[in-house]
Amino acid sequence: MVRIALDAIGGAHLNVERAGTGPEVVAIHGFTGSTSTWSAFAEAARGGYTVISVDVLGHGSSASPTNPDMYSMERTVRALAELLDKLGVARARWLGYSMGGRIVLSVAIALPHRTAGLVVESGSPGLATAEERAARVRSDEALARRIEDEGIEAFVRHWESLPLWASQARLPEAVRESLRAQRLKNSEAGLANSLRGIGTGAQPPLHHRLAALQAPTLFIAGAEDAKFAAIAQEMHGAVPNSRLQIVPNAGHAVHLEAPGAFNRAVLDFLKTAAASENVPTTKTRSLSSP
Repeated sequence: MVRIALDAIGGAHLNVERAGTGPEVVAIHGFTGSTSTWSAFAEAARGGYTVISVDVLGHGSSASPTNPDMYSMERTVRALAELLDKLGVARARWLGYSMGGRIVLSVAIALPHRTAGLVVESGSPGLATAEERAARVRSDEALARRIEDEGIEAFVRHWESLPLWASQARLPEAVRESLRAQRLKNSEAGLANSLRGIGTGAQPPLHHRLAALQAPTLFIAGAEDAKFAAIAQEMHGAVPNSRLQIVPNAGHAVHLEAPGAFNRAVLDFLKTAAASENVPTTKTRSLSSP
């Protein structure tokens, strides 16, 4: 584990963990997550890839600045580019889950020269209309204030009760307890300001830029997560040189609920990504809003 200070986020540090040998895969967790999100994947990939797991600002062991502007998508992308420079990585394969999926999608579009491949798990290109974005900003601000007012334990209880996680009731109790313990390690300020700075409503929408994405891309979602499975299908229809994997018997967190299927899908994609990187395509279908 190493903490790296970055100018792009005002000198704040990000926590970084590396495992394995081979081409680099930069892995970005979802909201309330941490580098531990990728433990099973890093173990499965360690023989062929270097997995660089990053705690996003406001999460895990990374800094939690009080200024929400430090968390913006623009600063996050710049910070990750700076991180690659400091790690001596010219081009990376990017892997992101949920919020992390939005981040790596933004990175791949903004930094095509630093993107050798892209895996988006249960992610989205943001919200298409100004009305949707404004409503989400209001909703995220209310949730941020709830976190600050009620504390991390009350928030985690609320978060775990959301329908999005219903499929995780099948997970062993030990797995659910480990996930809860990880979430509780986050700070109120970090999570609240993350919502304000890089929430789905706060980020620039990417729908109109998807057709320009040229890196080999895998969209993966759980069949029981109807909303994000549909978003994955739509993005696959818009992104050239992309692959779609809908995993049965899994919800939003495919990597947790079906780790074997997830690891196989991602590792198989990574093996073939270089060969498919320059395959021409004519797919140009636009997305509707999530």
